[in-house]
Amino acid sequence: MDKKILLGAAFLGITAIILGAFGAHALKKVLSVEQLQSFEVGVRYQMYHALFLLFIGVFAFLNEKERLLIFWLTILGVLFFSGSIYLLATNGITNLKTKFLGPVTPVGGFLLILAWGYLFCVILSKKQ
Repeated sequence: MDKKILLGAAFLGITAIILGAFGAHALKKVLSVEQLQSFEVGVRYQMYHALFLLFIGVFAFLNEKERLLIFWLTILGVLFFSGSIYLLATNGITNLKTKFLGPVTPVGGFLLILAWGYLFCVILSKKQ
């Protein structure tokens, strides 16, 4: 069990639930359907990766170095991917200058792909 990874998973899970409820109730009244759908994509991917980190935190097959690399790729990936989606989707009500965030979303997605890909390669390379 890796406490830091499990705490990260719990934090992502808690904030995904809070943001999902916020989107479903408060933002529903002020965002367009398209903006709300984008916001929900960010919440969904954040929750997927909270569950992923829970799995990584208790998966005995990985060593500490492998877990930490997956942890940081996932945390940064969620921050860039979901975080940029949250800001882009709510731009109409926050009036923040978010044009620079367009390329951040795919970078976050790529980091998430790297986390999963690294897990795949680690599992493939280990002997039974």
